[in-house]
Amino acid sequence: MSIRDLLRSLPALTGTAPGPLPTSPPVRAEDLFRAWLEEAIAAGVPEPHAMTVATLGEDGVPDARVLILKDVDARGWAFASTASSTKGRQLAAAPTAALTFWWPALLRSVRVRGPVREADAGETAADLAARSPAAREGVAPGDWRLWRVVPDTVEFWQGREDRRHERLVYDRDGARLLG
Repeated sequence: MSIRDLLRSLPALTGTAPGPLPTSPPVRAEDLFRAWLEEAIAAGVPEPHAMTVATLGEDGVPDARVLILKDVDARGWAFASTASSTKGRQLAAAPTAALTFWWPALLRSVRVRGPVREADAGETAADLAARSPAAREGVAPGDWRLWRVVPDTVEFWQGREDRRHERLVYDRDGARLLG
């Protein structure tokens, strides 16, 4: 069997969507995100706080890896790492990123895109202090960073068995439902 045939034979969208997207969504994208995250946790989705973080490499090509969401509020979606890491250097050179969450059991995904802002030193220090002693080992003094993606757009995607997926997009003008 060719890889193409093998891939075509695999099931897709095997989860169960909780219901239609809201026709009167919350005003703030972070409020709907929190509700979806809580539903993912309640549904037993493994590591619902894991997200793919994409930055721009020095060559202008996107570079992606999986990290853990640290917080989300009106200031943005937060994640952390060292400034000396590849992602840290990329964010210093091009402070913009895209995040993607995928919760297959719920047929849901969330995409967040926008500029990245570094948190203040106190908040960054508190985040590092919250890590286990083993996780803090090897982090050079002053190297830890907490960043936030300040969204230009947040897209809530929900799959449907009939493949007529639904999208709710928040941007600077508010929320709009897409078919």
